[in-house]
Amino acid sequence: MKILLISPTWKKKTEKERLGRHKVFKVPPHSLISVAALTPKDIDIEIIDENIEEIDFDKEVDLVGITTMTASSPRAYEIADIFRHKGVPVVLGGMHVTAMPEEAAQHADAVVIGEAEGNWERLLEDLRSKGKNGLTSFYQSSQRPDPAKIPMPRRELVENKRYLLKRFLQLTRGCPFDCNFCSVSRFFGKKYRFRPVKKVIEEIKDMTGKSLKTRFLGFLDDNIVGNVNYARELFKALIPYNLLWVGQSSIDIARHEDVLQLAAASGCKGLFIGFESISEASLKETNKSHNRISFYEKAIKKIHQFGISIEGAFIFGFDHDDKSIFQKTVEFIEKVKLDMIQFTILTPLPATRLYDKLEKENRIVDRNWSNYDFSHAVFRPKLMTLQELKEGYDWAYRRIYNLPSIFKRVGGSLEGGRWKWLCLSARFFLNIGYRRTFQGKGKMGEL
Repeated sequence: MKILLISPTWKKKTEKERLGRHKVFKVPPHSLISVAALTPKDIDIEIIDENIEEIDFDKEVDLVGITTMTASSPRAYEIADIFRHKGVPVVLGGMHVTAMPEEAAQHADAVVIGEAEGNWERLLEDLRSKGKNGLTSFYQSSQRPDPAKIPMPRRELVENKRYLLKRFLQLTRGCPFDCNFCSVSRFFGKKYRFRPVKKVIEEIKDMTGKSLKTRFLGFLDDNIVGNVNYARELFKALIPYNLLWVGQSSIDIARHEDVLQLAAASGCKGLFIGFESISEASLKETNKSHNRISFYEKAIKKIHQFGISIEGAFIFGFDHDDKSIFQKTVEFIEKVKLDMIQFTILTPLPATRLYDKLEKENRIVDRNWSNYDFSHAVFRPKLMTLQELKEGYDWAYRRIYNLPSIFKRVGGSLEGGRWKWLCLSARFFLNIGYRRTFQGKGKMGEL
């Protein structure tokens, strides 16, 4: 039996409109290499990432599996329809499918709702024993998988593909913070589940070596310090392996200096942190009031002192945001000298509380899932127009990645270990990558 697993791109039109950020920062589809690890060894598996390679629709396969987020779902459905027309059974899974299973079922022979573990194995058993017609429409487990029993992803399936960073690990699943715009807790649940640190170290030993290339890792967890005691145990265990790693964290890591010290000692060079907004009212609105803006500047300075760079994430479009939010956010970022920045437009993903709220208020104006890519305004804001929201977002990105801003922020690297040539050059390269993404998309003048 041969199975083709696909990670779809956006439609070509939307791909151009969202400025190709995926082309600058390519990473392997971790969900698919994890699904491959659940597949019996006697089944031939191939993974196609449409962001970097073409799909051969004439390839002879026995099953096609497609994972999709909301913005890529129209393209996922196109791919599914083509293979089904050729008589190949198709299974759909992922965040969007879990939120909209009935919609997905119109384009698939089977839909996996939630996490793959348990569901995927049952689906393959049905296919082998009963054939295509033996598949049920929906596969959903009543229990969430135990991370301790999840096998190591089959990274060798993407080893030779063109990715900026290839070695990623996922240590935890679930999130207790129920932010109203986020779909993570819906998909993975509201309780943290941890892989035993011993298992994590076994995986790291298997995937790393002496070369710098193999020692550079990324952790996919939404908050690697979600449980401080687990983080302490993990970071201590990582120290002997001379790693360089990046991950995601809440700003709360700065409240625990010993954890920061251990993170730095274990090789942490960068953290992606969701600041979300510099407006207290907006943070309260989104159910993220545990973020404290009064703590931001102090926390950023402390993290920097340990030689750890920060990519800060900010969202525009909350009900308390007016047109001044763009200028104020840029000024804050330059003041605290954040190393890299990600801006997004508030997006009501299906099955989130934000989606339900805006739907009830009849404020959603765009039902094209391709535009739910965090760079389009798909709902009516309260204190500005759709056009003003989109123009402000574009302006902020261009403004923060113009050369004066880059040099001003990267020039703040003479703190902690961030001044070292490797770290400094990496930050400059990433900033230039973002700059190239947005260069030429309009004048850099005042908002």
